[in-house]
Amino acid sequence: MTETTTIDKIIPRADVIKRAARVGAEIRNVRLSGNLPEQTIGAINELLLEHKVIFFRDQGQLDDSEQERFAVRLGRLVPHPTVGATKGTASILELDSARGGGRADQWHTDVTFVDAYPKISILRGVVIPPFGGDTIWSNTAAAYLDLPPPLQRLADELWAVHSNAYDYAAKTRASEADRKHFDEVFTGTVYETEHPVVRVHPETGERTLVLGNFVQRFLGIPKYDSQRLFDLFQSHITAPENTVRWSWKEGDVVIWDNRATQHYAVNDYGDQHRVVRRATIDGEVPVSVDGRHSVTRIKATKQAPAKAA
Repeated sequence: MTETTTIDKIIPRADVIKRAARVGAEIRNVRLSGNLPEQTIGAINELLLEHKVIFFRDQGQLDDSEQERFAVRLGRLVPHPTVGATKGTASILELDSARGGGRADQWHTDVTFVDAYPKISILRGVVIPPFGGDTIWSNTAAAYLDLPPPLQRLADELWAVHSNAYDYAAKTRASEADRKHFDEVFTGTVYETEHPVVRVHPETGERTLVLGNFVQRFLGIPKYDSQRLFDLFQSHITAPENTVRWSWKEGDVVIWDNRATQHYAVNDYGDQHRVVRRATIDGEVPVSVDGRHSVTRIKATKQAPAKAA
């Protein structure tokens, strides 16, 4: 019996609707609350590995507790390393457009400024504006395969420094509240980690590009040349044909393989209110094509400014 046939018996292929050729599928007729059979969890994980991002409509029965109850079936829950978790939860991060820090309008992979960044993110739509606020995902494994062989070989050898301490205002259309939240909370502890630009996916064996907005520079390459190389590789990741776009409704749940994707929250909803809540599953330390592991070089708590005498 083939793996595909086994999955078909649990989640029929008619209920798996591709949303783009290279990335993303909507899964229908599955409720994520309650006691899902272990076989269904296994099928969801296999579909996630295949499509990189999977979408579920009409999951309004989920609250924070049920979201985490489902998430822990996929692995160990882990809080955000600097922001922490919502009170009473193990990992829930609330992204509220009204409270600062909720507009992630930069291409990124979640939390790559630490070594073992999350392997899976599970995002739930809580308050969705009547227009705007879509999220876009890209497939970083397909992006690697699109590179000409000489660029693949170059990427295989490169390492990049990722950090949560960067010029946030320069990279986004940040409000004053967003900047304050970033400075006081998001960078309360500063991390700097070296990752291979290409990691080997621990479950599929695919080579995926590890880049995004947390990249500061490439090791051994001057900043000017680093930026040119970054733009080149990043352009392959974010090429439109390599992406899928999701228009949220309240109660939607989206799960993505954070080891093989980047995403971008489109900031086109003005002053409307948008709230999503994310649970994350602990990941593995990336391994390069030549077997080396990522390393966190800096983890330092910011010093509070001295009070005036």
